[in-house]
Amino acid sequence: LGISGFCGLMFTVGPDFALAIMQTLPYSVVANYTWAVLPLFVLMGTLAASAGLTMDLFRAANMWLSRLRGGLYLAVIAGSAGFAAASGSTVVNAVVFTRLALPEMLKYKYSRSLSLGCICAAGTFAAMIPPSLTMVIYAIITEQSIGKLLLAGVIPGIISAILYAVLILTLVRFKPSLAPAIPDERFSLMDRIRSLKGVWGIALLILLVLGGIYSGLFPPSGAGAVGAFGTFAIALFKLGPKKSWLMEGLRNSAAVACTIFTILIGGLIFSRLLVITGVITEFTQFVTTHIHTAAGIMVAFSLMYIIMGCYLDTASMMIITLPFVFPVIVQYGINPIWFGIIFVKVIEISVITPPVGLNLYAVMSGAGKDANFRDLVFG
Repeated sequence: LGISGFCGLMFTVGPDFALAIMQTLPYSVVANYTWAVLPLFVLMGTLAASAGLTMDLFRAANMWLSRLRGGLYLAVIAGSAGFAAASGSTVVNAVVFTRLALPEMLKYKYSRSLSLGCICAAGTFAAMIPPSLTMVIYAIITEQSIGKLLLAGVIPGIISAILYAVLILTLVRFKPSLAPAIPDERFSLMDRIRSLKGVWGIALLILLVLGGIYSGLFPPSGAGAVGAFGTFAIALFKLGPKKSWLMEGLRNSAAVACTIFTILIGGLIFSRLLVITGVITEFTQFVTTHIHTAAGIMVAFSLMYIIMGCYLDTASMMIITLPFVFPVIVQYGINPIWFGIIFVKVIEISVITPPVGLNLYAVMSGAGKDANFRDLVFG
């Protein structure tokens, strides 16, 4: 995207202006205080994963839900929803639970296809449940309140998890072979009660981040810093001053954050080209001329994003399209926060839609030889 945008600027406004944008834009993005929330939320999630907080959460969910048919599916859904409140990244969620849950599912003869699909789809909770990186990017681009948008995602995120669980229970009821029964005596009542000790870390992080934003104790950017420090403190208390978990978390955080900012910079360069060439203005005029209702606008944009999600990653899609989609939304009187929730839900669909759905490849990378793309797509 960045190269395409730069070449387009070279031809439309000349090399001097194009080079000036290339010199100033990357710094203005990285040095912008508003964007600082992204690497902080990423760090919070990667530290939580490397410190084993996710493993504790999944183990507790598995112990309490194992007596139900399809309990491992439900444990993935519950664990992913809980970890989403600490990670903010659908890709991180998908990779972590692929490595944690898939071997256990295959061990007990669960359907390979449905297991992969369940992990992949449950990973999308991180797009809706705060601190969602997708929502943060949307809020910054559209100049909306990050705090209001994050809090607006809590109830839809919980409802999504409940509906996924209901779907799983329905599937295994009518087709028991998808989830063979597992002997319940694996875990005693005391085992289940003791497993709750491992949940306190994630629960404290959720209370710290969401409670701080909701109460107004600190802004969302501050919530990222508090969450990252809180995760570090919890991991330090749990594991002690070992280098392994800290270095793993920092390495993973740097890799994810650098990837996000590279995509952001490339997308913003391309969006500059769209502004200068008048594409945004033409698009707005075309849409408002041919579609006359807010419902029609919502349907049209939802279909557009699902189709685009088949070929573009989420961040690029948002940066390219929101500058000209959002003015249309405002013109039709659609609430920006409400549209943001619908937008994120559509994004959830796009990240598990082939051929370029990012969660699909995240699960494939985490599963290794235990997965093939066909089983994953059908799941």
